[in-house]
Amino acid sequence: MVLLLGALTAFVGLSIDMYLPALPTIGRGLGHSAGDAQFTLATFFAGLAIGQFFYGPASDRWGRRRPLLFGVVIYVLASLACAFAPSLPALAFARFVQALGGSAGPVIARAAVRDRWGARDSARVLSLLMLVMGLAPIVAPFIGALLLSISSWRAIFLVLSGFGAVMFIATLFALRESRSLEAEVQARGEHPLRGYAALIRQPALLGFMISGACNAAGLFAYVSAAPGMVMGFYGVAPVLFVWVFGSNAAAMIAMSQLNAHLLRRSTPERLLFKSQPFCLAFAAVMAFDAATGFGGMWGVLIPLFCVFGTLGFVQPNTMAAALNQDAHRAGSVSALLGGAQFAMGALVSAGISACHDNSPRPLASAILISMIASGLALRAAAKRARRPTARSAVRRS
Repeated sequence: MVLLLGALTAFVGLSIDMYLPALPTIGRGLGHSAGDAQFTLATFFAGLAIGQFFYGPASDRWGRRRPLLFGVVIYVLASLACAFAPSLPALAFARFVQALGGSAGPVIARAAVRDRWGARDSARVLSLLMLVMGLAPIVAPFIGALLLSISSWRAIFLVLSGFGAVMFIATLFALRESRSLEAEVQARGEHPLRGYAALIRQPALLGFMISGACNAAGLFAYVSAAPGMVMGFYGVAPVLFVWVFGSNAAAMIAMSQLNAHLLRRSTPERLLFKSQPFCLAFAAVMAFDAATGFGGMWGVLIPLFCVFGTLGFVQPNTMAAALNQDAHRAGSVSALLGGAQFAMGALVSAGISACHDNSPRPLASAILISMIASGLALRAAAKRARRPTARSAVRRS
């Protein structure tokens, strides 16, 4: 089940990272620059942000399986449209629709984790999911580069369509319904917008949501800026770029698994508040090196690697802490978390694309600002968080 849920969350990583090495080729093939081709990444983030808000309440009202199967079908058809897109605007629109379908995977997978494993263990399972979905940034660029070497960039989207078809079959036969009766009653008794309004009025949930969105902003800034910075500014060959990209994903995976181990003896909130200052410190070092040129390329890549490592602690614990605030609206909470993250990602990606500066300064500044804002939101959430879990309440009674 963890493998299946992790694969569902990998929709996003595969759809982004597999085609990153092909951005310059896509631009040239459709009569545009590589910078123009990055616009397709921004439209993908926008589709992810919008799609989340549909699938969250839908999965609370109609169950996890049916909305997920619907989204996967949309993803498969849109991936085929991407493969045969005749122009860059057509590709950008097809990527937007592809994201609308693919967003069902992560939002429903997070809700299913909260359904099945409860308040305390959900953080451990979310860390384990990062082991599966974290393989996407490592494996996907290699697959993309391999497909480019033997075929055109259109083959990448044909492979993504095939992945979607496989996940449809796996979901149909292996994913059991996990939504609780209480969640169904809650969803059927209120309008989705009223449910979102009730969630936003919870200060702790809002703080964790903003903190997670700011963390994601740093990640998406890296995804948008990494090809231009590493290959364009520093002159690293595409075959070596995938190693740089994959090493940062490996750092996040390794630390997320250490986080899962430590959660046997600690709480998500405690580990979160201990790890976030380190993330901010590494971001500050990266910003200083980028501004002064100290250490050259390695002066930027080494602290960037450390930022990704600490995010392996921060992200799963932030999501678990947010999901624990309202278990009866787990789908809607998951949608708010993902929607806020991808909305921030769309803004950051568009900003990076419009900057037209491949130096490390825009990326380092974006990551530092994101980590500062994340820390402030986290401190605000800490004051209002519901720390006792349902299990601890039973023990006290």
